[in-house]
Amino acid sequence: MTDQAVGGEHLPPETADGPATAAPGQRAPGVRQDGGTARPLFPAAATAPSATGFAGRRRELKALHADIARAGLDTLSGRKGARSRVLLIAGRPGSGRTALAEELLRELADNHPDGVLRATLTVPGGEPADLGRAARDLLAVLGVDAPPGAAEDELTELLRGALVGRRALLFLDDARGAEQVEPLLPDAPDCLVVVVSQGPLTGIPDVRPCALGGLDSAAFVEILSRYAGPTRITVDPRTADSVAEECGGQPAALVLAGAWLAARPKSSVADLRQALHAVPLPPDLPTGARPLFRAFRLAYEALPAPAARILRLLTLAPAGLVDAHIASALAGCSVAAAATTLGDFAALGLLRPVATEDDGALGASTPDPALRPQYRLPGCLDPLARELLREHERPADIQLARARMLERTVRLLQSCRAMGEPADSPARQKVDGLPRSLRFSSKAAAAHWLRSRRGALLDAARIAVADGELDTLDRRLMAALTRTLLAHQGPEAAAPDLYALHGLVLQVAERRGLPREKAAALLNLADLDGQAGRTAQALTRYRGALEAARSVQDPVATGRALESLGGTYTELGDWQRAADWYGRALELRLARDEGGDAARLHGRIGGAHTYAGRWGEALKAWRAAVGTYRRIGDVAGQARATGEVARVQEYAGRPEDALRTCLEALDIARKAGDGRLEAALQLRIADTLERLGDPAAARLHRAVGERLLEDHSK
Repeated sequence: MTDQAVGGEHLPPETADGPATAAPGQRAPGVRQDGGTARPLFPAAATAPSATGFAGRRRELKALHADIARAGLDTLSGRKGARSRVLLIAGRPGSGRTALAEELLRELADNHPDGVLRATLTVPGGEPADLGRAARDLLAVLGVDAPPGAAEDELTELLRGALVGRRALLFLDDARGAEQVEPLLPDAPDCLVVVVSQGPLTGIPDVRPCALGGLDSAAFVEILSRYAGPTRITVDPRTADSVAEECGGQPAALVLAGAWLAARPKSSVADLRQALHAVPLPPDLPTGARPLFRAFRLAYEALPAPAARILRLLTLAPAGLVDAHIASALAGCSVAAAATTLGDFAALGLLRPVATEDDGALGASTPDPALRPQYRLPGCLDPLARELLREHERPADIQLARARMLERTVRLLQSCRAMGEPADSPARQKVDGLPRSLRFSSKAAAAHWLRSRRGALLDAARIAVADGELDTLDRRLMAALTRTLLAHQGPEAAAPDLYALHGLVLQVAERRGLPREKAAALLNLADLDGQAGRTAQALTRYRGALEAARSVQDPVATGRALESLGGTYTELGDWQRAADWYGRALELRLARDEGGDAARLHGRIGGAHTYAGRWGEALKAWRAAVGTYRRIGDVAGQARATGEVARVQEYAGRPEDALRTCLEALDIARKAGDGRLEAALQLRIADTLERLGDPAAARLHRAVGERLLEDHSK
């Protein structure tokens, strides 16, 4: 959680006439009581971080640059440092620590060609972020693949290794302590790590904190002037000084106070001071927290009731990311009204706009109806807004708001997924009946929405599962998200996110006693574990899936679990157990008269016996496969299985039998029209003839085989 928008010294650009203001006596903007929209105070872009200036903190910036240049402990001892230098910016939320860090990163960017990597180490609500998830996201930015389901230590090790040899800036915002920072520090002396934290990083050597106090008078005058215009500040400088004292010199409080004054052109700086001083304080509130509390409550109490409720409910947004869709669903108002209110909040310093790297890729000339600007509630304001939520919202109303938000997310996911299908598909036709605000204009727009909301969508699934009382909404959301990820990313790219989703499905299935869903989730997780090389974990999950599937007599899941166990033991080279599990799967297929699957399993049993050198059992299994393929009319399968019979005969030291069987397989392959198989069989016949002492015949077959192979490789 960052405090850049209201907690830093980044300021909105000043227009020729100063910021637009409300009519005299008007309350702050927002949603009207009748659900309509109110006219915003400021243009929404006015407070965008990319357009802001920077006030104050020049002394701190100079000290940080000096800290970079100074010799470290390793250098003093005659060794070049093996790890990255760590800079710490320490201060309470709202002190402008994130804004200072971003300004420093901007000044250092030219000397670090591998770019800036960012991770926030505290999630909305104040809990520490998952370090494994943060490391995976950073690896994705670097273009490094990480195995699905990898443990935290594996992911952080991969990240550290990926940064070796690079010259990059790593920004770790809102760290709780050294235990969060240490695992992410790369052994890369050319990288620089900038950490924002409230306290010291005890245990990490050679770190000197840049501790932030209040802003100097010139900086807070600049902040107030940017919002309220210079006149009211200039005519009453002493009162302006007292306002700065009332705000504790904290940028976050000053920005909120300045925006309050900007919305009231007839109010003076003295009025602002009086209004701040009149805000009642809780008796147990620490002294250092009072300025921001007063400024926030002043801004909040000026909001119309519907807008105030939206602000409270924004704390329910997944991953703290909010747009007009999320806000409208939470509050039960129109998307247009929510969009206006969010823009107003940004102008008042209550939200900060969020931009993604490819926001401009789609072009601004044709805005997509489903794509809306995104915002975050600054980290310093998040606990204050959550306290208001607890004070004013009943648990039942909170759950209803959350259900509306998740239902809207499901509909957007369905719309997004449909854009990945042909225009005449039933899914696309169904989406055409949705409201325009829920439709995407193109597949590219839908994919952009999915990328830019990925973290929030995964968090929405976690929220739905954690609630535990949302009927089937949690499963619908996870199913929609799974299908959408597969449609736009494919199974390989989506695998890490799918692993997390299958884990959530398993959690729901176990909690509600749903054995079919449990079996499906365990099978999916086991498949991904096996692909990542976690064989023991895959075996445990396949056995759990088998038990769950058998408990409800689910033949599909049972068969898949049995066959997967055989495949896993094949990977381990345990041929006897592989053949045994394949045999159990075969019994099920035969009982259900599933000839194609039975023939395939006969072949897998034959393959396991072949690898184990049990030629008699292998021949028996492959001949059974030949007979089954013949019975179901699969000529190509019959040819392949006959060729495998010949291969086993060759391994068993029976070349004459192998030659006869291979010629039989060749005749069947010709009937099947399988040219590549015919070529392979011709080459195998040539090898056998050479071993039998007939080089002339071998050359003829080899020539035919090579010609066929060339013809079918074009």
